[in-house]
Amino acid sequence: MTIFKAYDIRGTVPDQLDATQAYGIGRATARFLEADELAVGRDARESSPDLSEALIQGINDEGVAVVNLGLLATPMLYFAVDQLGADGGVMVTASHNPGQYNGFKICREHAIPVGEASGLREISKLVESRSKASPVSPRGSVRHVDVTAAYVEHVLTVGAKQPSLKVAIDCGNGMAAVGLEPLLARLKLKVERLYFEPDCTFPNHEADPLKLENLADLCEAVKRTGADFGVAFDGDADRAVFVDETATPVSSDLVTGVLARHQLRRHTGRRVLYDLRSSRAVAEEIERAGGIAEICRVGHSFVKAQMRESGAIFAGELSGHFYFRFSPTLLADDGVAAFVAMLDVLASEGKPLSEIVKPLQCYSASGEVNSRVGDVASVIERIQTDHADAPEISQLDGLLVRYPDWWFNLRPSNTEPVLRLNLEADTNEKMVAERDKLLARIQELA
Repeated sequence: MTIFKAYDIRGTVPDQLDATQAYGIGRATARFLEADELAVGRDARESSPDLSEALIQGINDEGVAVVNLGLLATPMLYFAVDQLGADGGVMVTASHNPGQYNGFKICREHAIPVGEASGLREISKLVESRSKASPVSPRGSVRHVDVTAAYVEHVLTVGAKQPSLKVAIDCGNGMAAVGLEPLLARLKLKVERLYFEPDCTFPNHEADPLKLENLADLCEAVKRTGADFGVAFDGDADRAVFVDETATPVSSDLVTGVLARHQLRRHTGRRVLYDLRSSRAVAEEIERAGGIAEICRVGHSFVKAQMRESGAIFAGELSGHFYFRFSPTLLADDGVAAFVAMLDVLASEGKPLSEIVKPLQCYSASGEVNSRVGDVASVIERIQTDHADAPEISQLDGLLVRYPDWWFNLRPSNTEPVLRLNLEADTNEKMVAERDKLLARIQELA
């Protein structure tokens, strides 16, 4: 299986990814971006120092300078690329994947993502030839920069109010604490800290807060301490998942609606994006707040591109990615910024999170249900034929079918022969009935 994925480069170390490949990827990236200077950061995985060193050597051998940011979270790299005026950046990370994985997230100037459709294919084709090429003379230089203090000021811009609350925070032994600790020193919070120490062997639980089992410790801490809410970050801190004061996880699409309402108070009448797996309540909330709701594809490169094209000021995904228009040039997903924005919401509304979210919990959702199939495209085509008379059909991302009282989306996985179903209906009975019929039909076709 290729290590070049839809949004990044990722594989197991050393069998799929090693220092030799990192060197080639560094050279290919520098050549493709036609860069003068690139920013490089890394996470705390055991393999990250060696991969980072080889990557930097490859970039330097293309005659390109490097800003070495050291150990930090992915949103901090995005910020640095924009603030320092770099021609792009590479983050050495495998996000929430287990410790044996590693990889690279690549962006160009202003942290514009480089994905499969915007450069990763070309970089992949350049790796072999650039690996064998003689170093360019003169080689690039390396300078070390610490952006932590400036990053804290940066994330504080998304929320005006900073309340005195009790908060439980689970960093999952990922990278969130690097930018979070200096931020917390500025806030009036009582904090119950869980797994702040960067240790990308993830000794306590996976750094994937979408899985409910990985929220168990956070929920227990909220109950034990009487916290006003809890937040868990993924491995590289570009995602955040929230838990209310009753220790109940809050679906991230509904968080999109809540955060959007407050972002629209700062940017009246602007556009907000929500991914096509999100509840109808999200679009309704955006419109109630005076904003323009616009649906988007899943995946950070697609969301950011649509934000730039549409002028959207905020976006959210069911996966816990929340995207902010930090400046005219920087659009980025940032879990720590989402935490600051949530503090602003709670301070402004003066109500528990459960009460703030409750009006949006008006429909019944299936959650994401995966089905393994042999021919994904054929199954989607047959399901579309089954629903040819539906009032609304879209192929924006997989298959989206809407009826007056229910809707569903079927999306293929990028990495395996799996269909992902999300379905929502006006009532739980309707949701269960339509979900079960669809799943039975998928299995019949599979």
